[in-house]
Amino acid sequence: MKKALIILGTIAGVIALAFGGYAFYLYKSITDTASHIHEPIDRGSSDKRAEQINTSSQDPISFLLLGVDERPGDRGRSDTMVVITVNPKKESMIMFSIPRDTRTEIIGRGSEDKINHAYAFGGSQMSVETVENFLDIPIDYYVKVNMEAFKEIVDAVGGVTVDNKLAFKSGGYQFSEGSVDLDGDAALAYSRMRKGDPKGDLGRNERQQQIIKAIIKKGASPKMITKFNDVLGTLETNVKTNLTFDEMKAIQKNYRAALGNTEQFEVKGSGTKINGIYYYIVSDEEKNEITAKLKEHLEID
Repeated sequence: MKKALIILGTIAGVIALAFGGYAFYLYKSITDTASHIHEPIDRGSSDKRAEQINTSSQDPISFLLLGVDERPGDRGRSDTMVVITVNPKKESMIMFSIPRDTRTEIIGRGSEDKINHAYAFGGSQMSVETVENFLDIPIDYYVKVNMEAFKEIVDAVGGVTVDNKLAFKSGGYQFSEGSVDLDGDAALAYSRMRKGDPKGDLGRNERQQQIIKAIIKKGASPKMITKFNDVLGTLETNVKTNLTFDEMKAIQKNYRAALGNTEQFEVKGSGTKINGIYYYIVSDEEKNEITAKLKEHLEID
């Protein structure tokens, strides 16, 4: 099940670039990479913020992380969608996955469909607008990653360590409970397992988020300065984002402390079939609870 697993490490790679340390002798390489991966989207139609955010003033911000399975001649779908909000004043971060089969209105299409189809219909722009509508919060930044980059980013940062809560076998690996060290191949297998998990897709989402957190933590380490060339090479060929280099620098400087306190939760819902197609249905009550939590964290009305 390669579709949902690939992204997350690499997606986090660009967040690690934003949060992680950097040195003058790498300045040119980083600016070149930031320019290459920069892909702005039209935010003029968004009505979710009364005023433009200022990262230098430590305004709370939000990210949408998209893991995309792209092929020649086919835009693909965003098989993984992770929302992150960061409040540097509270020194806290919230991270959760939106189940890819979630039924919602696709903004710009005038119809309801699976939320991950928004990317197939309208790319990053439509994905951001659809998530904004679904959660009723602003999405300030998106990071899109080609699924083929997952193993490379984990290896580029020198592997990651996670706290495994469920002993299982996957992809030829045996994962014991407790602290587990993962290289790229092992991280792929760890993220892939779904059928052997009592929580199914939700359990897989939790493991993917563990990988993201581990890479962000590794990317923020001063030791990463020696590995930046490897990370930059992976990012340049697999990542697109509307983050500018100046915004990355501001985030690194002003938001780094929030990494130490991360809250994770799952979007609760139920599966059903409509016209023979499976959907994940999230109640209005559940959405309202999530929206209230995120708005409080982002300090918006």
